[in-house]
Amino acid sequence: MTSYTLREVQQIAGLTRSVIAGFIQAGFVEPALGKRREYRFTFQDLIVMRAAQGLASAKISARTVSCSLKKLREQIPAEIPITGLRISARGNRVLVRHGDAQWEPHSGQCVFDFEVTASGSLSFLQPVEQAAASAEEWFREGIEKEDQEPMQAMQCYRCAIQADPRYCGALINLGRMLHEGGELVEAEAVYEKAIRHCAGDPLPRFNLGVLLEDLGRRTDAIAAYSSALEADANFADAHYNLGLLYEQQGRAREALRHLSAYRKAQMGKT
Repeated sequence: MTSYTLREVQQIAGLTRSVIAGFIQAGFVEPALGKRREYRFTFQDLIVMRAAQGLASAKISARTVSCSLKKLREQIPAEIPITGLRISARGNRVLVRHGDAQWEPHSGQCVFDFEVTASGSLSFLQPVEQAAASAEEWFREGIEKEDQEPMQAMQCYRCAIQADPRYCGALINLGRMLHEGGELVEAEAVYEKAIRHCAGDPLPRFNLGVLLEDLGRRTDAIAAYSSALEADANFADAHYNLGLLYEQQGRAREALRHLSAYRKAQMGKT
C-alpha cells in the first residue's frame, strides 16, 4: 500500500505542518511510523485531512465532522484516485461524491445529487438538488460498475434501496458485495432485510447461510439453508452445502439425503 511522508502530504494536500499535527492530535488520523520513526500517511489519511480542512469553516458541529470523517476513512479504498473524490457540506451534514454516486458517510445513506464538475481536483462544493433517479436506474448502474468500480457499485445499490427499500435485486447484490469485501456484520444485516422483503426468493437465505458458515455459526447456517429449500425445494447448492454440514456433524442420513437431492437437481438442469 502506498504511503506518504509528512512533506508529501504538505505538498499534495496543501496543509501546513501545524495543521497536520492538529489533525493527529484530534484523532482524525493515526499515521504509522517508518523505520526512522517518521510519520507515514495512507491515501485515506490524506483524504480525511484535506476534508477536515475544507469543512473547518462550514457550520457543522465538531462532533459531526469527527464522526463523519472517521466513517469516511473506513469507506475509502486505496484505488480511488484523489482527483475523483469530492467532499461537501450541506446544512449540518458532510457529503461525499465519487462519480455519480453521492452519500453521507456518517449514515451511509445516498443523496440524490447530480451536479457535475470538470475541474478534476479535490474540491468542496455546495451541491445542487435535482431529480432523483429511480431504484431501477440505480440498480442497473450498480451492475455496470461492479467489475471496475466496486465502491461506486455498492453506493448505487444503496441508492436503489433508499429509493425503494424493498428492491430485492439491490439488497441481494449489496449483501453479496459486502460479504465478498469482508464486511460480514453489515452483510448479515442486509441479507436479513432481503429475506424480509423478498418473500419466496431463496437466494438471500442461501447467501446468509454461506455467510454464517464463514462466521463459524454452523447451526444457524443449517437453518438458513433449510429456509432456502423451503422457498425452493430444488435449490441444488443449498442441498449440497447442507449435505456437507450434516456430514461434518456426523449426521450421515441427513447428509446422504441432501447430497442425493443435489445430484438429482443437477441432473434436472442437463
